[in-house]
Amino acid sequence: MSTVADHEGHPVPAEHRVDPLGDPFLRTRFALPTRPATFLSRPRLTKHLDQALRTPLTMVNGPAGAGKTLLVAEWAASVAQPLAWLTVEAEEARPGMFWAYFLHALRASGSPLSEQVGWPADANHVNRGVLSAIAGELEGRRPALTVVLDEYDRVTEPEVAEQLDFVLRHAGRGLHLVVVTRTEPMLSLHRYRAAGALTEIRGAELAFTPEEAAALLRRHGLRLPVDTARALVDRTRGWAAGLRLCALAAQESPDPETYLKEFEAGRSTVADFLLTEVLKRQSRQTQDLLLRVSVLERFCPDLADALTGRSDAARILGELCRENAFVEQLGQSWYRLHPLFGEILRTHLRVRLPGLEPELHRRAARWLRRAGSLQETLSHGAAAGDWDFTAGAVVDDLAIGQFFTGLRSEHLTELFSRMDPDATGPATDLVRAACDLSHSDLDRGLTHLRQAEAELPARAADPAAARLSCALLEALAARLTGSPARARRAAETADEVQPEVPAHLLEEHPELPALLRTHVGSAHVWAGRFEEARDALSKATGSPGRAATVLAREESMGHLALIDYLDGWTGRAEHKALEAANETERFSLSGPSGSGIGRTVLAAVAVERNELARAQAILDEAADAPAAPQDPVPAAARALVTARLQLARGNPRAAVRAADPDVTAAVDCPWADSHETLVTSAAHLAEGRSQAAAEVLDRLGEDQPAWAVEAARIQLAAGHADAAIDLLDSVPAAQRAGPAVTVRATLVRAQAAEASGDTPAARRLVAQALQEARHLLLRRPFLEAGRWLKPLLLTPPLNQLAAGWLAPAATAHGVRAGIGTPPWPVVVEELSSRERDVLERLAQMMSTQEIAADLFVSVNTVKTHLKSLYRKLGVNRRSDAVHRARDMRLLRSADLVRDG
Repeated sequence: MSTVADHEGHPVPAEHRVDPLGDPFLRTRFALPTRPATFLSRPRLTKHLDQALRTPLTMVNGPAGAGKTLLVAEWAASVAQPLAWLTVEAEEARPGMFWAYFLHALRASGSPLSEQVGWPADANHVNRGVLSAIAGELEGRRPALTVVLDEYDRVTEPEVAEQLDFVLRHAGRGLHLVVVTRTEPMLSLHRYRAAGALTEIRGAELAFTPEEAAALLRRHGLRLPVDTARALVDRTRGWAAGLRLCALAAQESPDPETYLKEFEAGRSTVADFLLTEVLKRQSRQTQDLLLRVSVLERFCPDLADALTGRSDAARILGELCRENAFVEQLGQSWYRLHPLFGEILRTHLRVRLPGLEPELHRRAARWLRRAGSLQETLSHGAAAGDWDFTAGAVVDDLAIGQFFTGLRSEHLTELFSRMDPDATGPATDLVRAACDLSHSDLDRGLTHLRQAEAELPARAADPAAARLSCALLEALAARLTGSPARARRAAETADEVQPEVPAHLLEEHPELPALLRTHVGSAHVWAGRFEEARDALSKATGSPGRAATVLAREESMGHLALIDYLDGWTGRAEHKALEAANETERFSLSGPSGSGIGRTVLAAVAVERNELARAQAILDEAADAPAAPQDPVPAAARALVTARLQLARGNPRAAVRAADPDVTAAVDCPWADSHETLVTSAAHLAEGRSQAAAEVLDRLGEDQPAWAVEAARIQLAAGHADAAIDLLDSVPAAQRAGPAVTVRATLVRAQAAEASGDTPAARRLVAQALQEARHLLLRRPFLEAGRWLKPLLLTPPLNQLAAGWLAPAATAHGVRAGIGTPPWPVVVEELSSRERDVLERLAQMMSTQEIAADLFVSVNTVKTHLKSLYRKLGVNRRSDAVHRARDMRLLRSADLVRDG
């Protein structure tokens, strides 16, 4: 460096100086950029820049159009301490040029260095001693000088970066440097990071939030809902230029909200910006790679090479990331394109390389298949229209069960709904059968299944996996048709084939055997073969606890709960039904799933407790479950519970209508037929037609405990006490019945004793029934018993046994009269102190996350307490837990004011 002189050797005034090439300095390079009228101030970012003054180096790094320059310009205008601005051009790549512009920026800001520092005369060279002089003079500055270098990515000479790094380090607290760049600058960033001397604002922080986007749209005269802004942010990833360009285009649209939701990125001003600012700046090889990978949601160098046929993807992708060229690194060598950039590139691909897109999808599908990524394989195989390959991937991977797990079922069904009708082969027929059976289209499903089975030996790539897939579909068909024989054959085929299936496939797809056992168990439940059903269903519930097996586990537990309910074990039934209902919550899966059979059982238990409103609410909820219309077991269970509910409400004719499940099956369902008969008989009896009730009952002829008790009760009501007792005595002792049955049986015997004048025996039997029923809150047996029971319950000690759950609590002067729905039940198991804490916050309508924060525990811990609460209170929803707790007087008075 040297002092600049004219031809006579006289110093040239600073205001008249030129750069080392002899060109005058342009004032616009040193002025803060002007912010447009629609510019949106974002305090969260300017505050971050204020805090950045504590560190010597600040880097604002983001892609083109991220709003970097305007953000820093707004902040710079408000900075109290001295600040210089320099917008870098490509000429500053040379050291002499860079430092000339650097020094002139300081002079233009009113903070020049002394003349002793000198002035660059050589565009290509700067002496280290002069750099020391610059650093030394800056080091003494108080307050510190802030220098903003905008578009610093244009500096590509490593020597300049080394010199700037030297000056920044030795200037100490006298210099604060703000670098605005699209790329990672060639500075010793690692050293500054380690020392805590670097503040970084990157693309993620520069991205607009939905609230900021809505405010930006308002500045463009567009007052749109935050949801619309949120959708636009999702699509643009909060990219500032994209939002502004979309807002400007929407201003011209008659329906701005629809435009912002549906605009075609490839045919917009956004496309012009990205093609000009990003794509056309790249080399021919880089442009070709970007166009080809645009068909992918994510990609790695090897996959990109498979699409380009070259081997340079690793280098190119690394450079694109460093340049912030709208290629984002996902980690572990995987990348993705910015969504808008990807849309635009795909449109450009179709214009520039027409007809290539299907071939790119085909190459991607085969590479992803070898890499073991089934989901992406299927998406690209379908996009390529290669249906034989795509269906074969599903079958060979043993993934046919995913059509029925509830996790990706809709996606798979939608994907294969586009399958070419001309595609043939065992794999395509198996997939078509799965699609049809998942929607209960039995006829079409079985036709495709038979075609697949006929072609399997000759054409299947992996016959064992294909045969096991066939067994699953056969088991589902058996379930939907109520055919235990077909179910048994499917199970035998599965047992025979399973050893031939590669072990890693069974490990990766535990849902297939779990679903198969569930279907087999359901078919046996329909046929009344409860022991065989329990064997299959218990194996399904023992499947690995993964999200893929949630539906099978939930369905199996629901069926086991139904068996317990039909046998009169309401406590066991409720416990299993609650476990079934908790399966989806366990894996944070939302919405109803499966057939809703577990919820139907909970409704049945609620009827037994005479909680009729709750029973109806649960039935309504279960009706929303996506149950197959031809699935006979859930249909029969719902018909049974609905009929019982109508009887409890005093609507006998509605009960008779509801009792018929109206399903077609290969074999009769003994328990559905028997309960329909019992409901019809009970309805006649409720209308005072004892003879008609007896005639209906005569057709029953069953010897199971539940049916015998119901029959005995009706016989007793008709005045045939001896016949009633004979029916009870006819049940073999080996057939143990649950409390719901034994309590009714005991009350029938008590009524018979009372009718014969043996009141002491009647009282003893009623006491026995009360003791057995109180812990399970079984009220319906007592309400069904009739008027003869009321006087007995008014006398001690029966009144104490009934108080608080069956009859109102006793007063100091005696007993309140009447049997009815109790004011509150008793809790079966005491709540822990932590469970009470959770319960109180539930009553305050706090979310799971809020409860966790309030109690200083994890969300998973709160979920564990909730499950225990639900079990102890006999509910399966938050609102039910709060209502039940209030009925039980478990909440403090302050909480009783808030009614959810």
